[in-house]
Amino acid sequence: MTETVTLLDGKVIANQPATGFRSGLDAVLLGASIRLKPGDLAIEFGCGTGAAMLVAAHHNPDAHFIGVDADATVIGLAESNIAANGWADRMEAICGDIDAVDLPRSADQVFFNPPFYDDETALKPPAAGKRAAFLSGDAPLEAWIGQANKALKPKGRLTLIHRADRLDDILAIARRWFGELVIKPVAPYADKPAKRVLVSARKGVKGPLKLLP
Repeated sequence: MTETVTLLDGKVIANQPATGFRSGLDAVLLGASIRLKPGDLAIEFGCGTGAAMLVAAHHNPDAHFIGVDADATVIGLAESNIAANGWADRMEAICGDIDAVDLPRSADQVFFNPPFYDDETALKPPAAGKRAAFLSGDAPLEAWIGQANKALKPKGRLTLIHRADRLDDILAIARRWFGELVIKPVAPYADKPAKRVLVSARKGVKGPLKLLP
């Protein structure tokens, strides 16, 4: 079963499973952080039902988007969401693993909200419908960032949202291919530690790290 929700005060329509993993604030924050020029191409890895990609498309009405996910069911929902928002002329959803599908190697930006846990023993086991979204299995964070490097054109931008306690791993991996890293901590309250980080970087570019408020 599915149900339709709206994002950005009704500006975006998103049909999602009624149970199991559902896109939430992380997807909205990620999508809202994407900035593209007219005609740019952005690819989202692990797009699910397309929530982050749809939010990004709303903010970038003259850009093109490709979403990739290995789950055929959620890709079907992503396709219907693209059509429901009237953006089929500039968005598409592809079913497949990020290291297996044939993607353009000239993207202006790659973005993703990856599975958050590499070690299944490190957390309370999620419900069956949420496992794929939380456990990375054969595609650890290194693979996601490495595939982003392959899909991006020189000086293209990578953007991701992840747990704040994985920031050191993100930086260590990203610095193999990316520079000009920009980090935005996201905290539930002003006086609480950040639980998420939005990290952005550019392929093959050297530059200092920037920490945003």
